[in-house]
Amino acid sequence: MSADPDCIFCKIVAGQIPAKKAFEDDELVAFHDIHPWAPVHLLLIPKMHIATLYEVGPQHDALLGHMLGMAPRLMRQLGVLGGFRTLINTGADGRQEVPHLHMHVMGGPRPWLKG
Repeated sequence: MSADPDCIFCKIVAGQIPAKKAFEDDELVAFHDIHPWAPVHLLLIPKMHIATLYEVGPQHDALLGHMLGMAPRLMRQLGVLGGFRTLINTGADGRQEVPHLHMHVMGGPRPWLKG
């Protein structure tokens, strides 16, 4: 599995940086955002380093489906039943701050800090 030694999310995957994990399997890690916009704000990341959504190809279809499919399961487990939002920022103009593919999953009662 590829990793970038300078990537903060790769370091979370490797256990070098602590994170409050909500889920982990062979392909994904989900953890609570340290600067949440909503009462529940998770980041779902692939363990494989993929810098942006631009780098995704047909070989990643199952991985992306797995990420999206985990969103409602995790929100239900965390008690979010009234709806949630998913967001993938891509590239500088898309406001991606960490160059590792990640999906924000945000939910809980409104108002939220952002979003």
